[in-house]
Amino acid sequence: MARAVDYLAAMSTQPVHVVGGGLAGSEASWQLAEAGVPVILHEMRPVRGTDAHKTQGLAELVCSNSFRSDDAETNAVGLLHAEMRLANSLIMSCGDANQVPAGGALAVDRDGFSDAVTAKLEAHPLVTIVREEVEGLPPAEWDKTIIATGPLTAPSLAAAIAEATGADALAFFDAIAPIVHFDSIDLDTAWFQSRYDKVGPGGTGKDYINCPMDKDQYLAFVEALIDGGKTEFKEWEGTPYFDGCLPIEIMAERGVETLRHGPMKPMGLTNAHNPEVKAYAVVQLRQDNALGTLYNMVGFQTKLKYAEQTRIFKMIPGLENAEFARLGGLHRNTYLNSPTLLDGSLQLKSRPGLRFAGQITGCEGYVESAAIGLLAGRFAAAERLGRPLPLPPVTTAFGALLNHITGGHIVSDEEPGKRSFQPMNVNFGLFPQIEAPKSEGKRLRGKEKTNARRRAITARALVDAREWLGIAPAREAAE
Repeated sequence: MARAVDYLAAMSTQPVHVVGGGLAGSEASWQLAEAGVPVILHEMRPVRGTDAHKTQGLAELVCSNSFRSDDAETNAVGLLHAEMRLANSLIMSCGDANQVPAGGALAVDRDGFSDAVTAKLEAHPLVTIVREEVEGLPPAEWDKTIIATGPLTAPSLAAAIAEATGADALAFFDAIAPIVHFDSIDLDTAWFQSRYDKVGPGGTGKDYINCPMDKDQYLAFVEALIDGGKTEFKEWEGTPYFDGCLPIEIMAERGVETLRHGPMKPMGLTNAHNPEVKAYAVVQLRQDNALGTLYNMVGFQTKLKYAEQTRIFKMIPGLENAEFARLGGLHRNTYLNSPTLLDGSLQLKSRPGLRFAGQITGCEGYVESAAIGLLAGRFAAAERLGRPLPLPPVTTAFGALLNHITGGHIVSDEEPGKRSFQPMNVNFGLFPQIEAPKSEGKRLRGKEKTNARRRAITARALVDAREWLGIAPAREAAE
């Protein structure tokens, strides 16, 4: 339960400035305000737009509409969801309120979600939203500031950050998947089914539209992806892609079977129209809005030219007459060499009081970005109020992700001068490992053993997260 705040008394407290109204900035602002600290949130849209945003809403989702798995027992991102809910996360509460069916994942109606976040922050008595571009580093009078400008940081601010840190920001490409109008999908060919019929939050086990391909169709499709015309980015060539969001054609170039073992894998799916015939590959589409009128092509981020996208994607059985609400695109992400530049509380080592949050710190993913915003907001609030706040334990999803950003990566002994830090999603490899509990009279093997170990990690994490947040253990809270 959130602590009661004396808003009249809080107004006499000097505000903390937050630059950037994406997921991280919105979450940081909420955490500050809920702690009783006034916030001035600076968002440059609509004064200045970006290559990816379409609205002026806060926390606009520019890529997928999925927050990924909501399984808090055997999935690291699901665990992060659970910890954020314990921490009174604005992003998670608005996500939960605007969910759409997505199997075992938590997906949201992107417009409803953004509208909800915007409304909550606009209505909060301690939050002031200023629509302006912050072109350089915050002035000295903003003694406490969080920069959460994300992967689309304006060039002038990015240049100022680089100059202040003495280090260039690294960059990588991030790609956007196309969105298809539901009524243009041929359901005499495609069918509804979640992989392995898995039921998730708001779902039924039939939450994806599946388009099957036989071997000849698949091989022709891969060849078309490789040969299709791509958008050129002359000054950006050589910038690495993030492996979690590779363009579909780049995956195709890595080998003819790559897509069949990635976003087009046919496992766990049975063609409702022809159960006896196993598809060689399957393209999945996931609901993108609450009305169910839009579906996005899962894993189909792309830098193909628009005309080529339309031509090639209509080769997919079931999408021959597809109408696209949005075609795919590509934009460049930037992030800091955070282990070198930031301390454990996300503060710039060379300038106390200035924190960074979200994807610019080197995390990857909507939920991870929001989680780092949550932590930055809590750290800044504690500092403003003069209350000590230890770092979250590395046994929690919060702590594991933060530890990666601020120093948990591996430095190459062979190339000690080379910068090795790369963006990463939360995953169990970031947690201190734990032995799987032993089952009486039974030796666990394979996936069963893996899931047992993951359940032990998540159980430990939630206990430690509750303690760090000052929340009673689950059993006591229930009583």
